[in-house]
Amino acid sequence: MSILIENPFRKDFPVAEQIISGKRLAYLDSAATTLKPNIVIDEMDLYYRKETSNVHRGLYWLSENATAKFELTRDKIAKLINSPDRKQVIFTKGTTESVNLVAQCYARNFLKEGDEILLSQMEHHSNIVPWQMVAEEKKLTIRVIPINQKGEILLDEYKKLLTPKVKLISVVYISNALGTINPIKEMIHSAHQIGAKFFVDAAQAISHIKVDVQDLDADFLAFSGHKMFGPTGVGVLYAKEEVLNQMPPYQGGGDMIDVVTFEKTTYNNLPHKFEAGTPPIAAVIGLGKAVDYINQIGFETIHKIEDELLDYATTKLSSIPGLKIYGTAHNKTSVISFGLEGIHPHDIATLIDKEGVAIRTGHHCTQPLMKFFGVPATCRASLSIYNNQADIDQLYAGLIKVKSFFE
Repeated sequence: MSILIENPFRKDFPVAEQIISGKRLAYLDSAATTLKPNIVIDEMDLYYRKETSNVHRGLYWLSENATAKFELTRDKIAKLINSPDRKQVIFTKGTTESVNLVAQCYARNFLKEGDEILLSQMEHHSNIVPWQMVAEEKKLTIRVIPINQKGEILLDEYKKLLTPKVKLISVVYISNALGTINPIKEMIHSAHQIGAKFFVDAAQAISHIKVDVQDLDADFLAFSGHKMFGPTGVGVLYAKEEVLNQMPPYQGGGDMIDVVTFEKTTYNNLPHKFEAGTPPIAAVIGLGKAVDYINQIGFETIHKIEDELLDYATTKLSSIPGLKIYGTAHNKTSVISFGLEGIHPHDIATLIDKEGVAIRTGHHCTQPLMKFFGVPATCRASLSIYNNQADIDQLYAGLIKVKSFFE
């Protein structure tokens, strides 16, 4: 029996099992946020019901227990991404805050007037706007790495942009709007040949493919908990130790200090230098369980499920007359962005919701990418390990119904 029909992991996700408006739910918006397994929900519930305490401060059992679980998550993340040292794992609110942290603490302090930052055509707004803010202040130049109609980075054009003026490149590992898996390792190697730093936005990659910061040789890499079956409000910034030591703190407050006087304050060691204030304790502990869940399944199984789903969905949707898929890269993961000729994506989403199908429509926080394709918006069906063939069949049937409504 195909895993597409008897998906053994669907039962782990209570949201996936729901009936909404009288219809079984086909949740196809995992690129926006993944569903959460019981193992994550239960661990966070346990913290709030029986183990609530602050971390790094108390000498009583509750605080020591919370601190141990909190810091164990750091160890789990370090192992997951193969960080050389746990102190290079910084907890943030998510990928967006991680980008802003590096923009303000690294780019703002170490880049100078006339330096260049490279971004790709397919970047999420949160990997554009923070760099623009710094560029405006510091009189930096932002240049765009072009892509082709399949949604693939043009590597030859990228390499032509790598002049001595380029000091920083920031590129998404997997496109949230297209599913394209970019050749990040090769891009980082080229960047380092000219002495530039490389920031990897791994928000979409972290739950789909094995991310190895040492193999990539990434200078910075960031991701969000809620994209990897964990809670919202927590994410991770990884960076090379020598760079983190050079950077000033992002925010001031408790836990990021060593000694405070009114005359002068000295800062704590890594990673605490970048973790001011009370952290999202329950979220970090929940994130640790999300890592456990990913490890239990294994990336080989994740690849098998998602590749089967993507192949089945691509074939099924491609058979619908007037449907166009945006993003047909040779190397891609489980995202299908599409449009139906003559029907606005928002109308599609509204009508298909009545059939129990949850998809995302809009510009997906990638307005420059939409402009490149000449469309105001697309529909996006994004798949994960809890999806099955029935979800895709439900999407297909809903789209056929939408087409008939407008004919």
